[in-house]
This record gives sequence, C-alpha cells and structure tokens, in this order.
Amino acid sequence: MTKKTFKIDGMHCTSCALMIESDFEDAGVTAVCNYAKQTLTVEFDEKKIAEVKITDVVAKAGYQIV
Repeated sequence: MTKKTFKIDGMHCTSCALMIESDFEDAGVTAVCNYAKQTLTVEFDEKKIAEVKITDVVAKAGYQIV
C-alpha cells in the first residue's frame, strides 16, 4: 500500500472535503481530506489504481491537486 498527501485547491468547506472523500469509495482508495489544511491523504494499492486516477477523481469533483 502507498500513502501520499496532496494539496488541494478549491475546497471551501467541510462538505467539499466530505464529497471528495466519498468520490474515492468506489475507487478502492482510502481517502481523508483535511479542509483546514487543504490536503488530501490517500492510501492505495498501486497495482490496482494508478496515481493519475487519483488526480482524475479530484478533477471530476471540481478541485485541483496543486
């Protein structure tokens, strides 16, 4: 398992963070957003999901990894 933390641009509230987290449930990724720090910490199996997919999920939710 790989664990990485990314800075997220565009989170305006706790609901934004919860929405991003829920978008990862179907992808098989454990995700924790911290609205106060504007971060996303993910834990994933690189054999099952590529890191670029994480960026795609965030972008589809309307946010950006910086």
